[in-house]
Amino acid sequence: MSTDMEPTMLEERDTGTEPVGFGPDAMAPGPATRLQATGVTVGYDTRVVVEELDVAIPEGAVTVIVGPNACGKSTLLRALARLLKPTRGEVLLDGRSIHGFPAKEVARRLGLLPQTSIAPDGITVADLVARGRHPHQRIWQQWSAEDERVVVEAMEATRVTELSHRLVDELSGGQRQRVWVAMALAQQTPLLLLDEPTTYLDIAHQIDLLELCRELNRANGQTMVAVLHDLNHACRYADHIIAMKHGQIVTEGRPNEVITAELVEEVFEMPCMIIPDPISQTPLVVPKGRSWR
Repeated sequence: MSTDMEPTMLEERDTGTEPVGFGPDAMAPGPATRLQATGVTVGYDTRVVVEELDVAIPEGAVTVIVGPNACGKSTLLRALARLLKPTRGEVLLDGRSIHGFPAKEVARRLGLLPQTSIAPDGITVADLVARGRHPHQRIWQQWSAEDERVVVEAMEATRVTELSHRLVDELSGGQRQRVWVAMALAQQTPLLLLDEPTTYLDIAHQIDLLELCRELNRANGQTMVAVLHDLNHACRYADHIIAMKHGQIVTEGRPNEVITAELVEEVFEMPCMIIPDPISQTPLVVPKGRSWR
């Protein structure tokens, strides 16, 4: 693996935290929530998008944030990932303000798959996945057998091993998303945030990616937070759903408890029926549409 690549995540200094391993016993027991926002107000320049919002991310679960366009889903996720600093309130990571950690330490605890990921020109799959190891490297030890092992296991888990020598630019959209997930997995963080990971993917690749995330959560106990547009995907793959509108949380809870026809009409202004998904028995949202009313 290449060892002289520029990092893809921000960093400040090495604090000596040991990496977390793979497998069902890899994640050390932690508090009920390692990531939460308390009274946060976030926006862009003078435009407030999320105001005085409180949220606690359930530990070890797959949480999906849903809501209409421009409701603040991605803004909230970016605040949780420390990409946006609240003007009021704070985001807490392991009980401390996330902005009080050195950036490299945050990168050991929290991974992010943004909406748009751009790989450097001419980089191979193996080298891109290897970038996930940067937060764990020391000045006196730039690459180790442990780094090699983790990268190999991350590629195996995401089923991209056969692509390791391919250029990322040559891959299909679905293959590239798998590679980015592999890089985030190689980062070995107990928390992984994904911002609209299924965007631009066809239906088969959407399901494939969501199945992969679910498998990784179940195998590693990794806490995942994703922003999704598809309500039915959210219901099928989430343990916990957060429904947002106008920068506020309307409701949150297990899909079977919170996804109702009344909620969907309130949040999305879309009349619908809710029936059981014949495969997963989770709520299946069937829009009525104007033509069928």
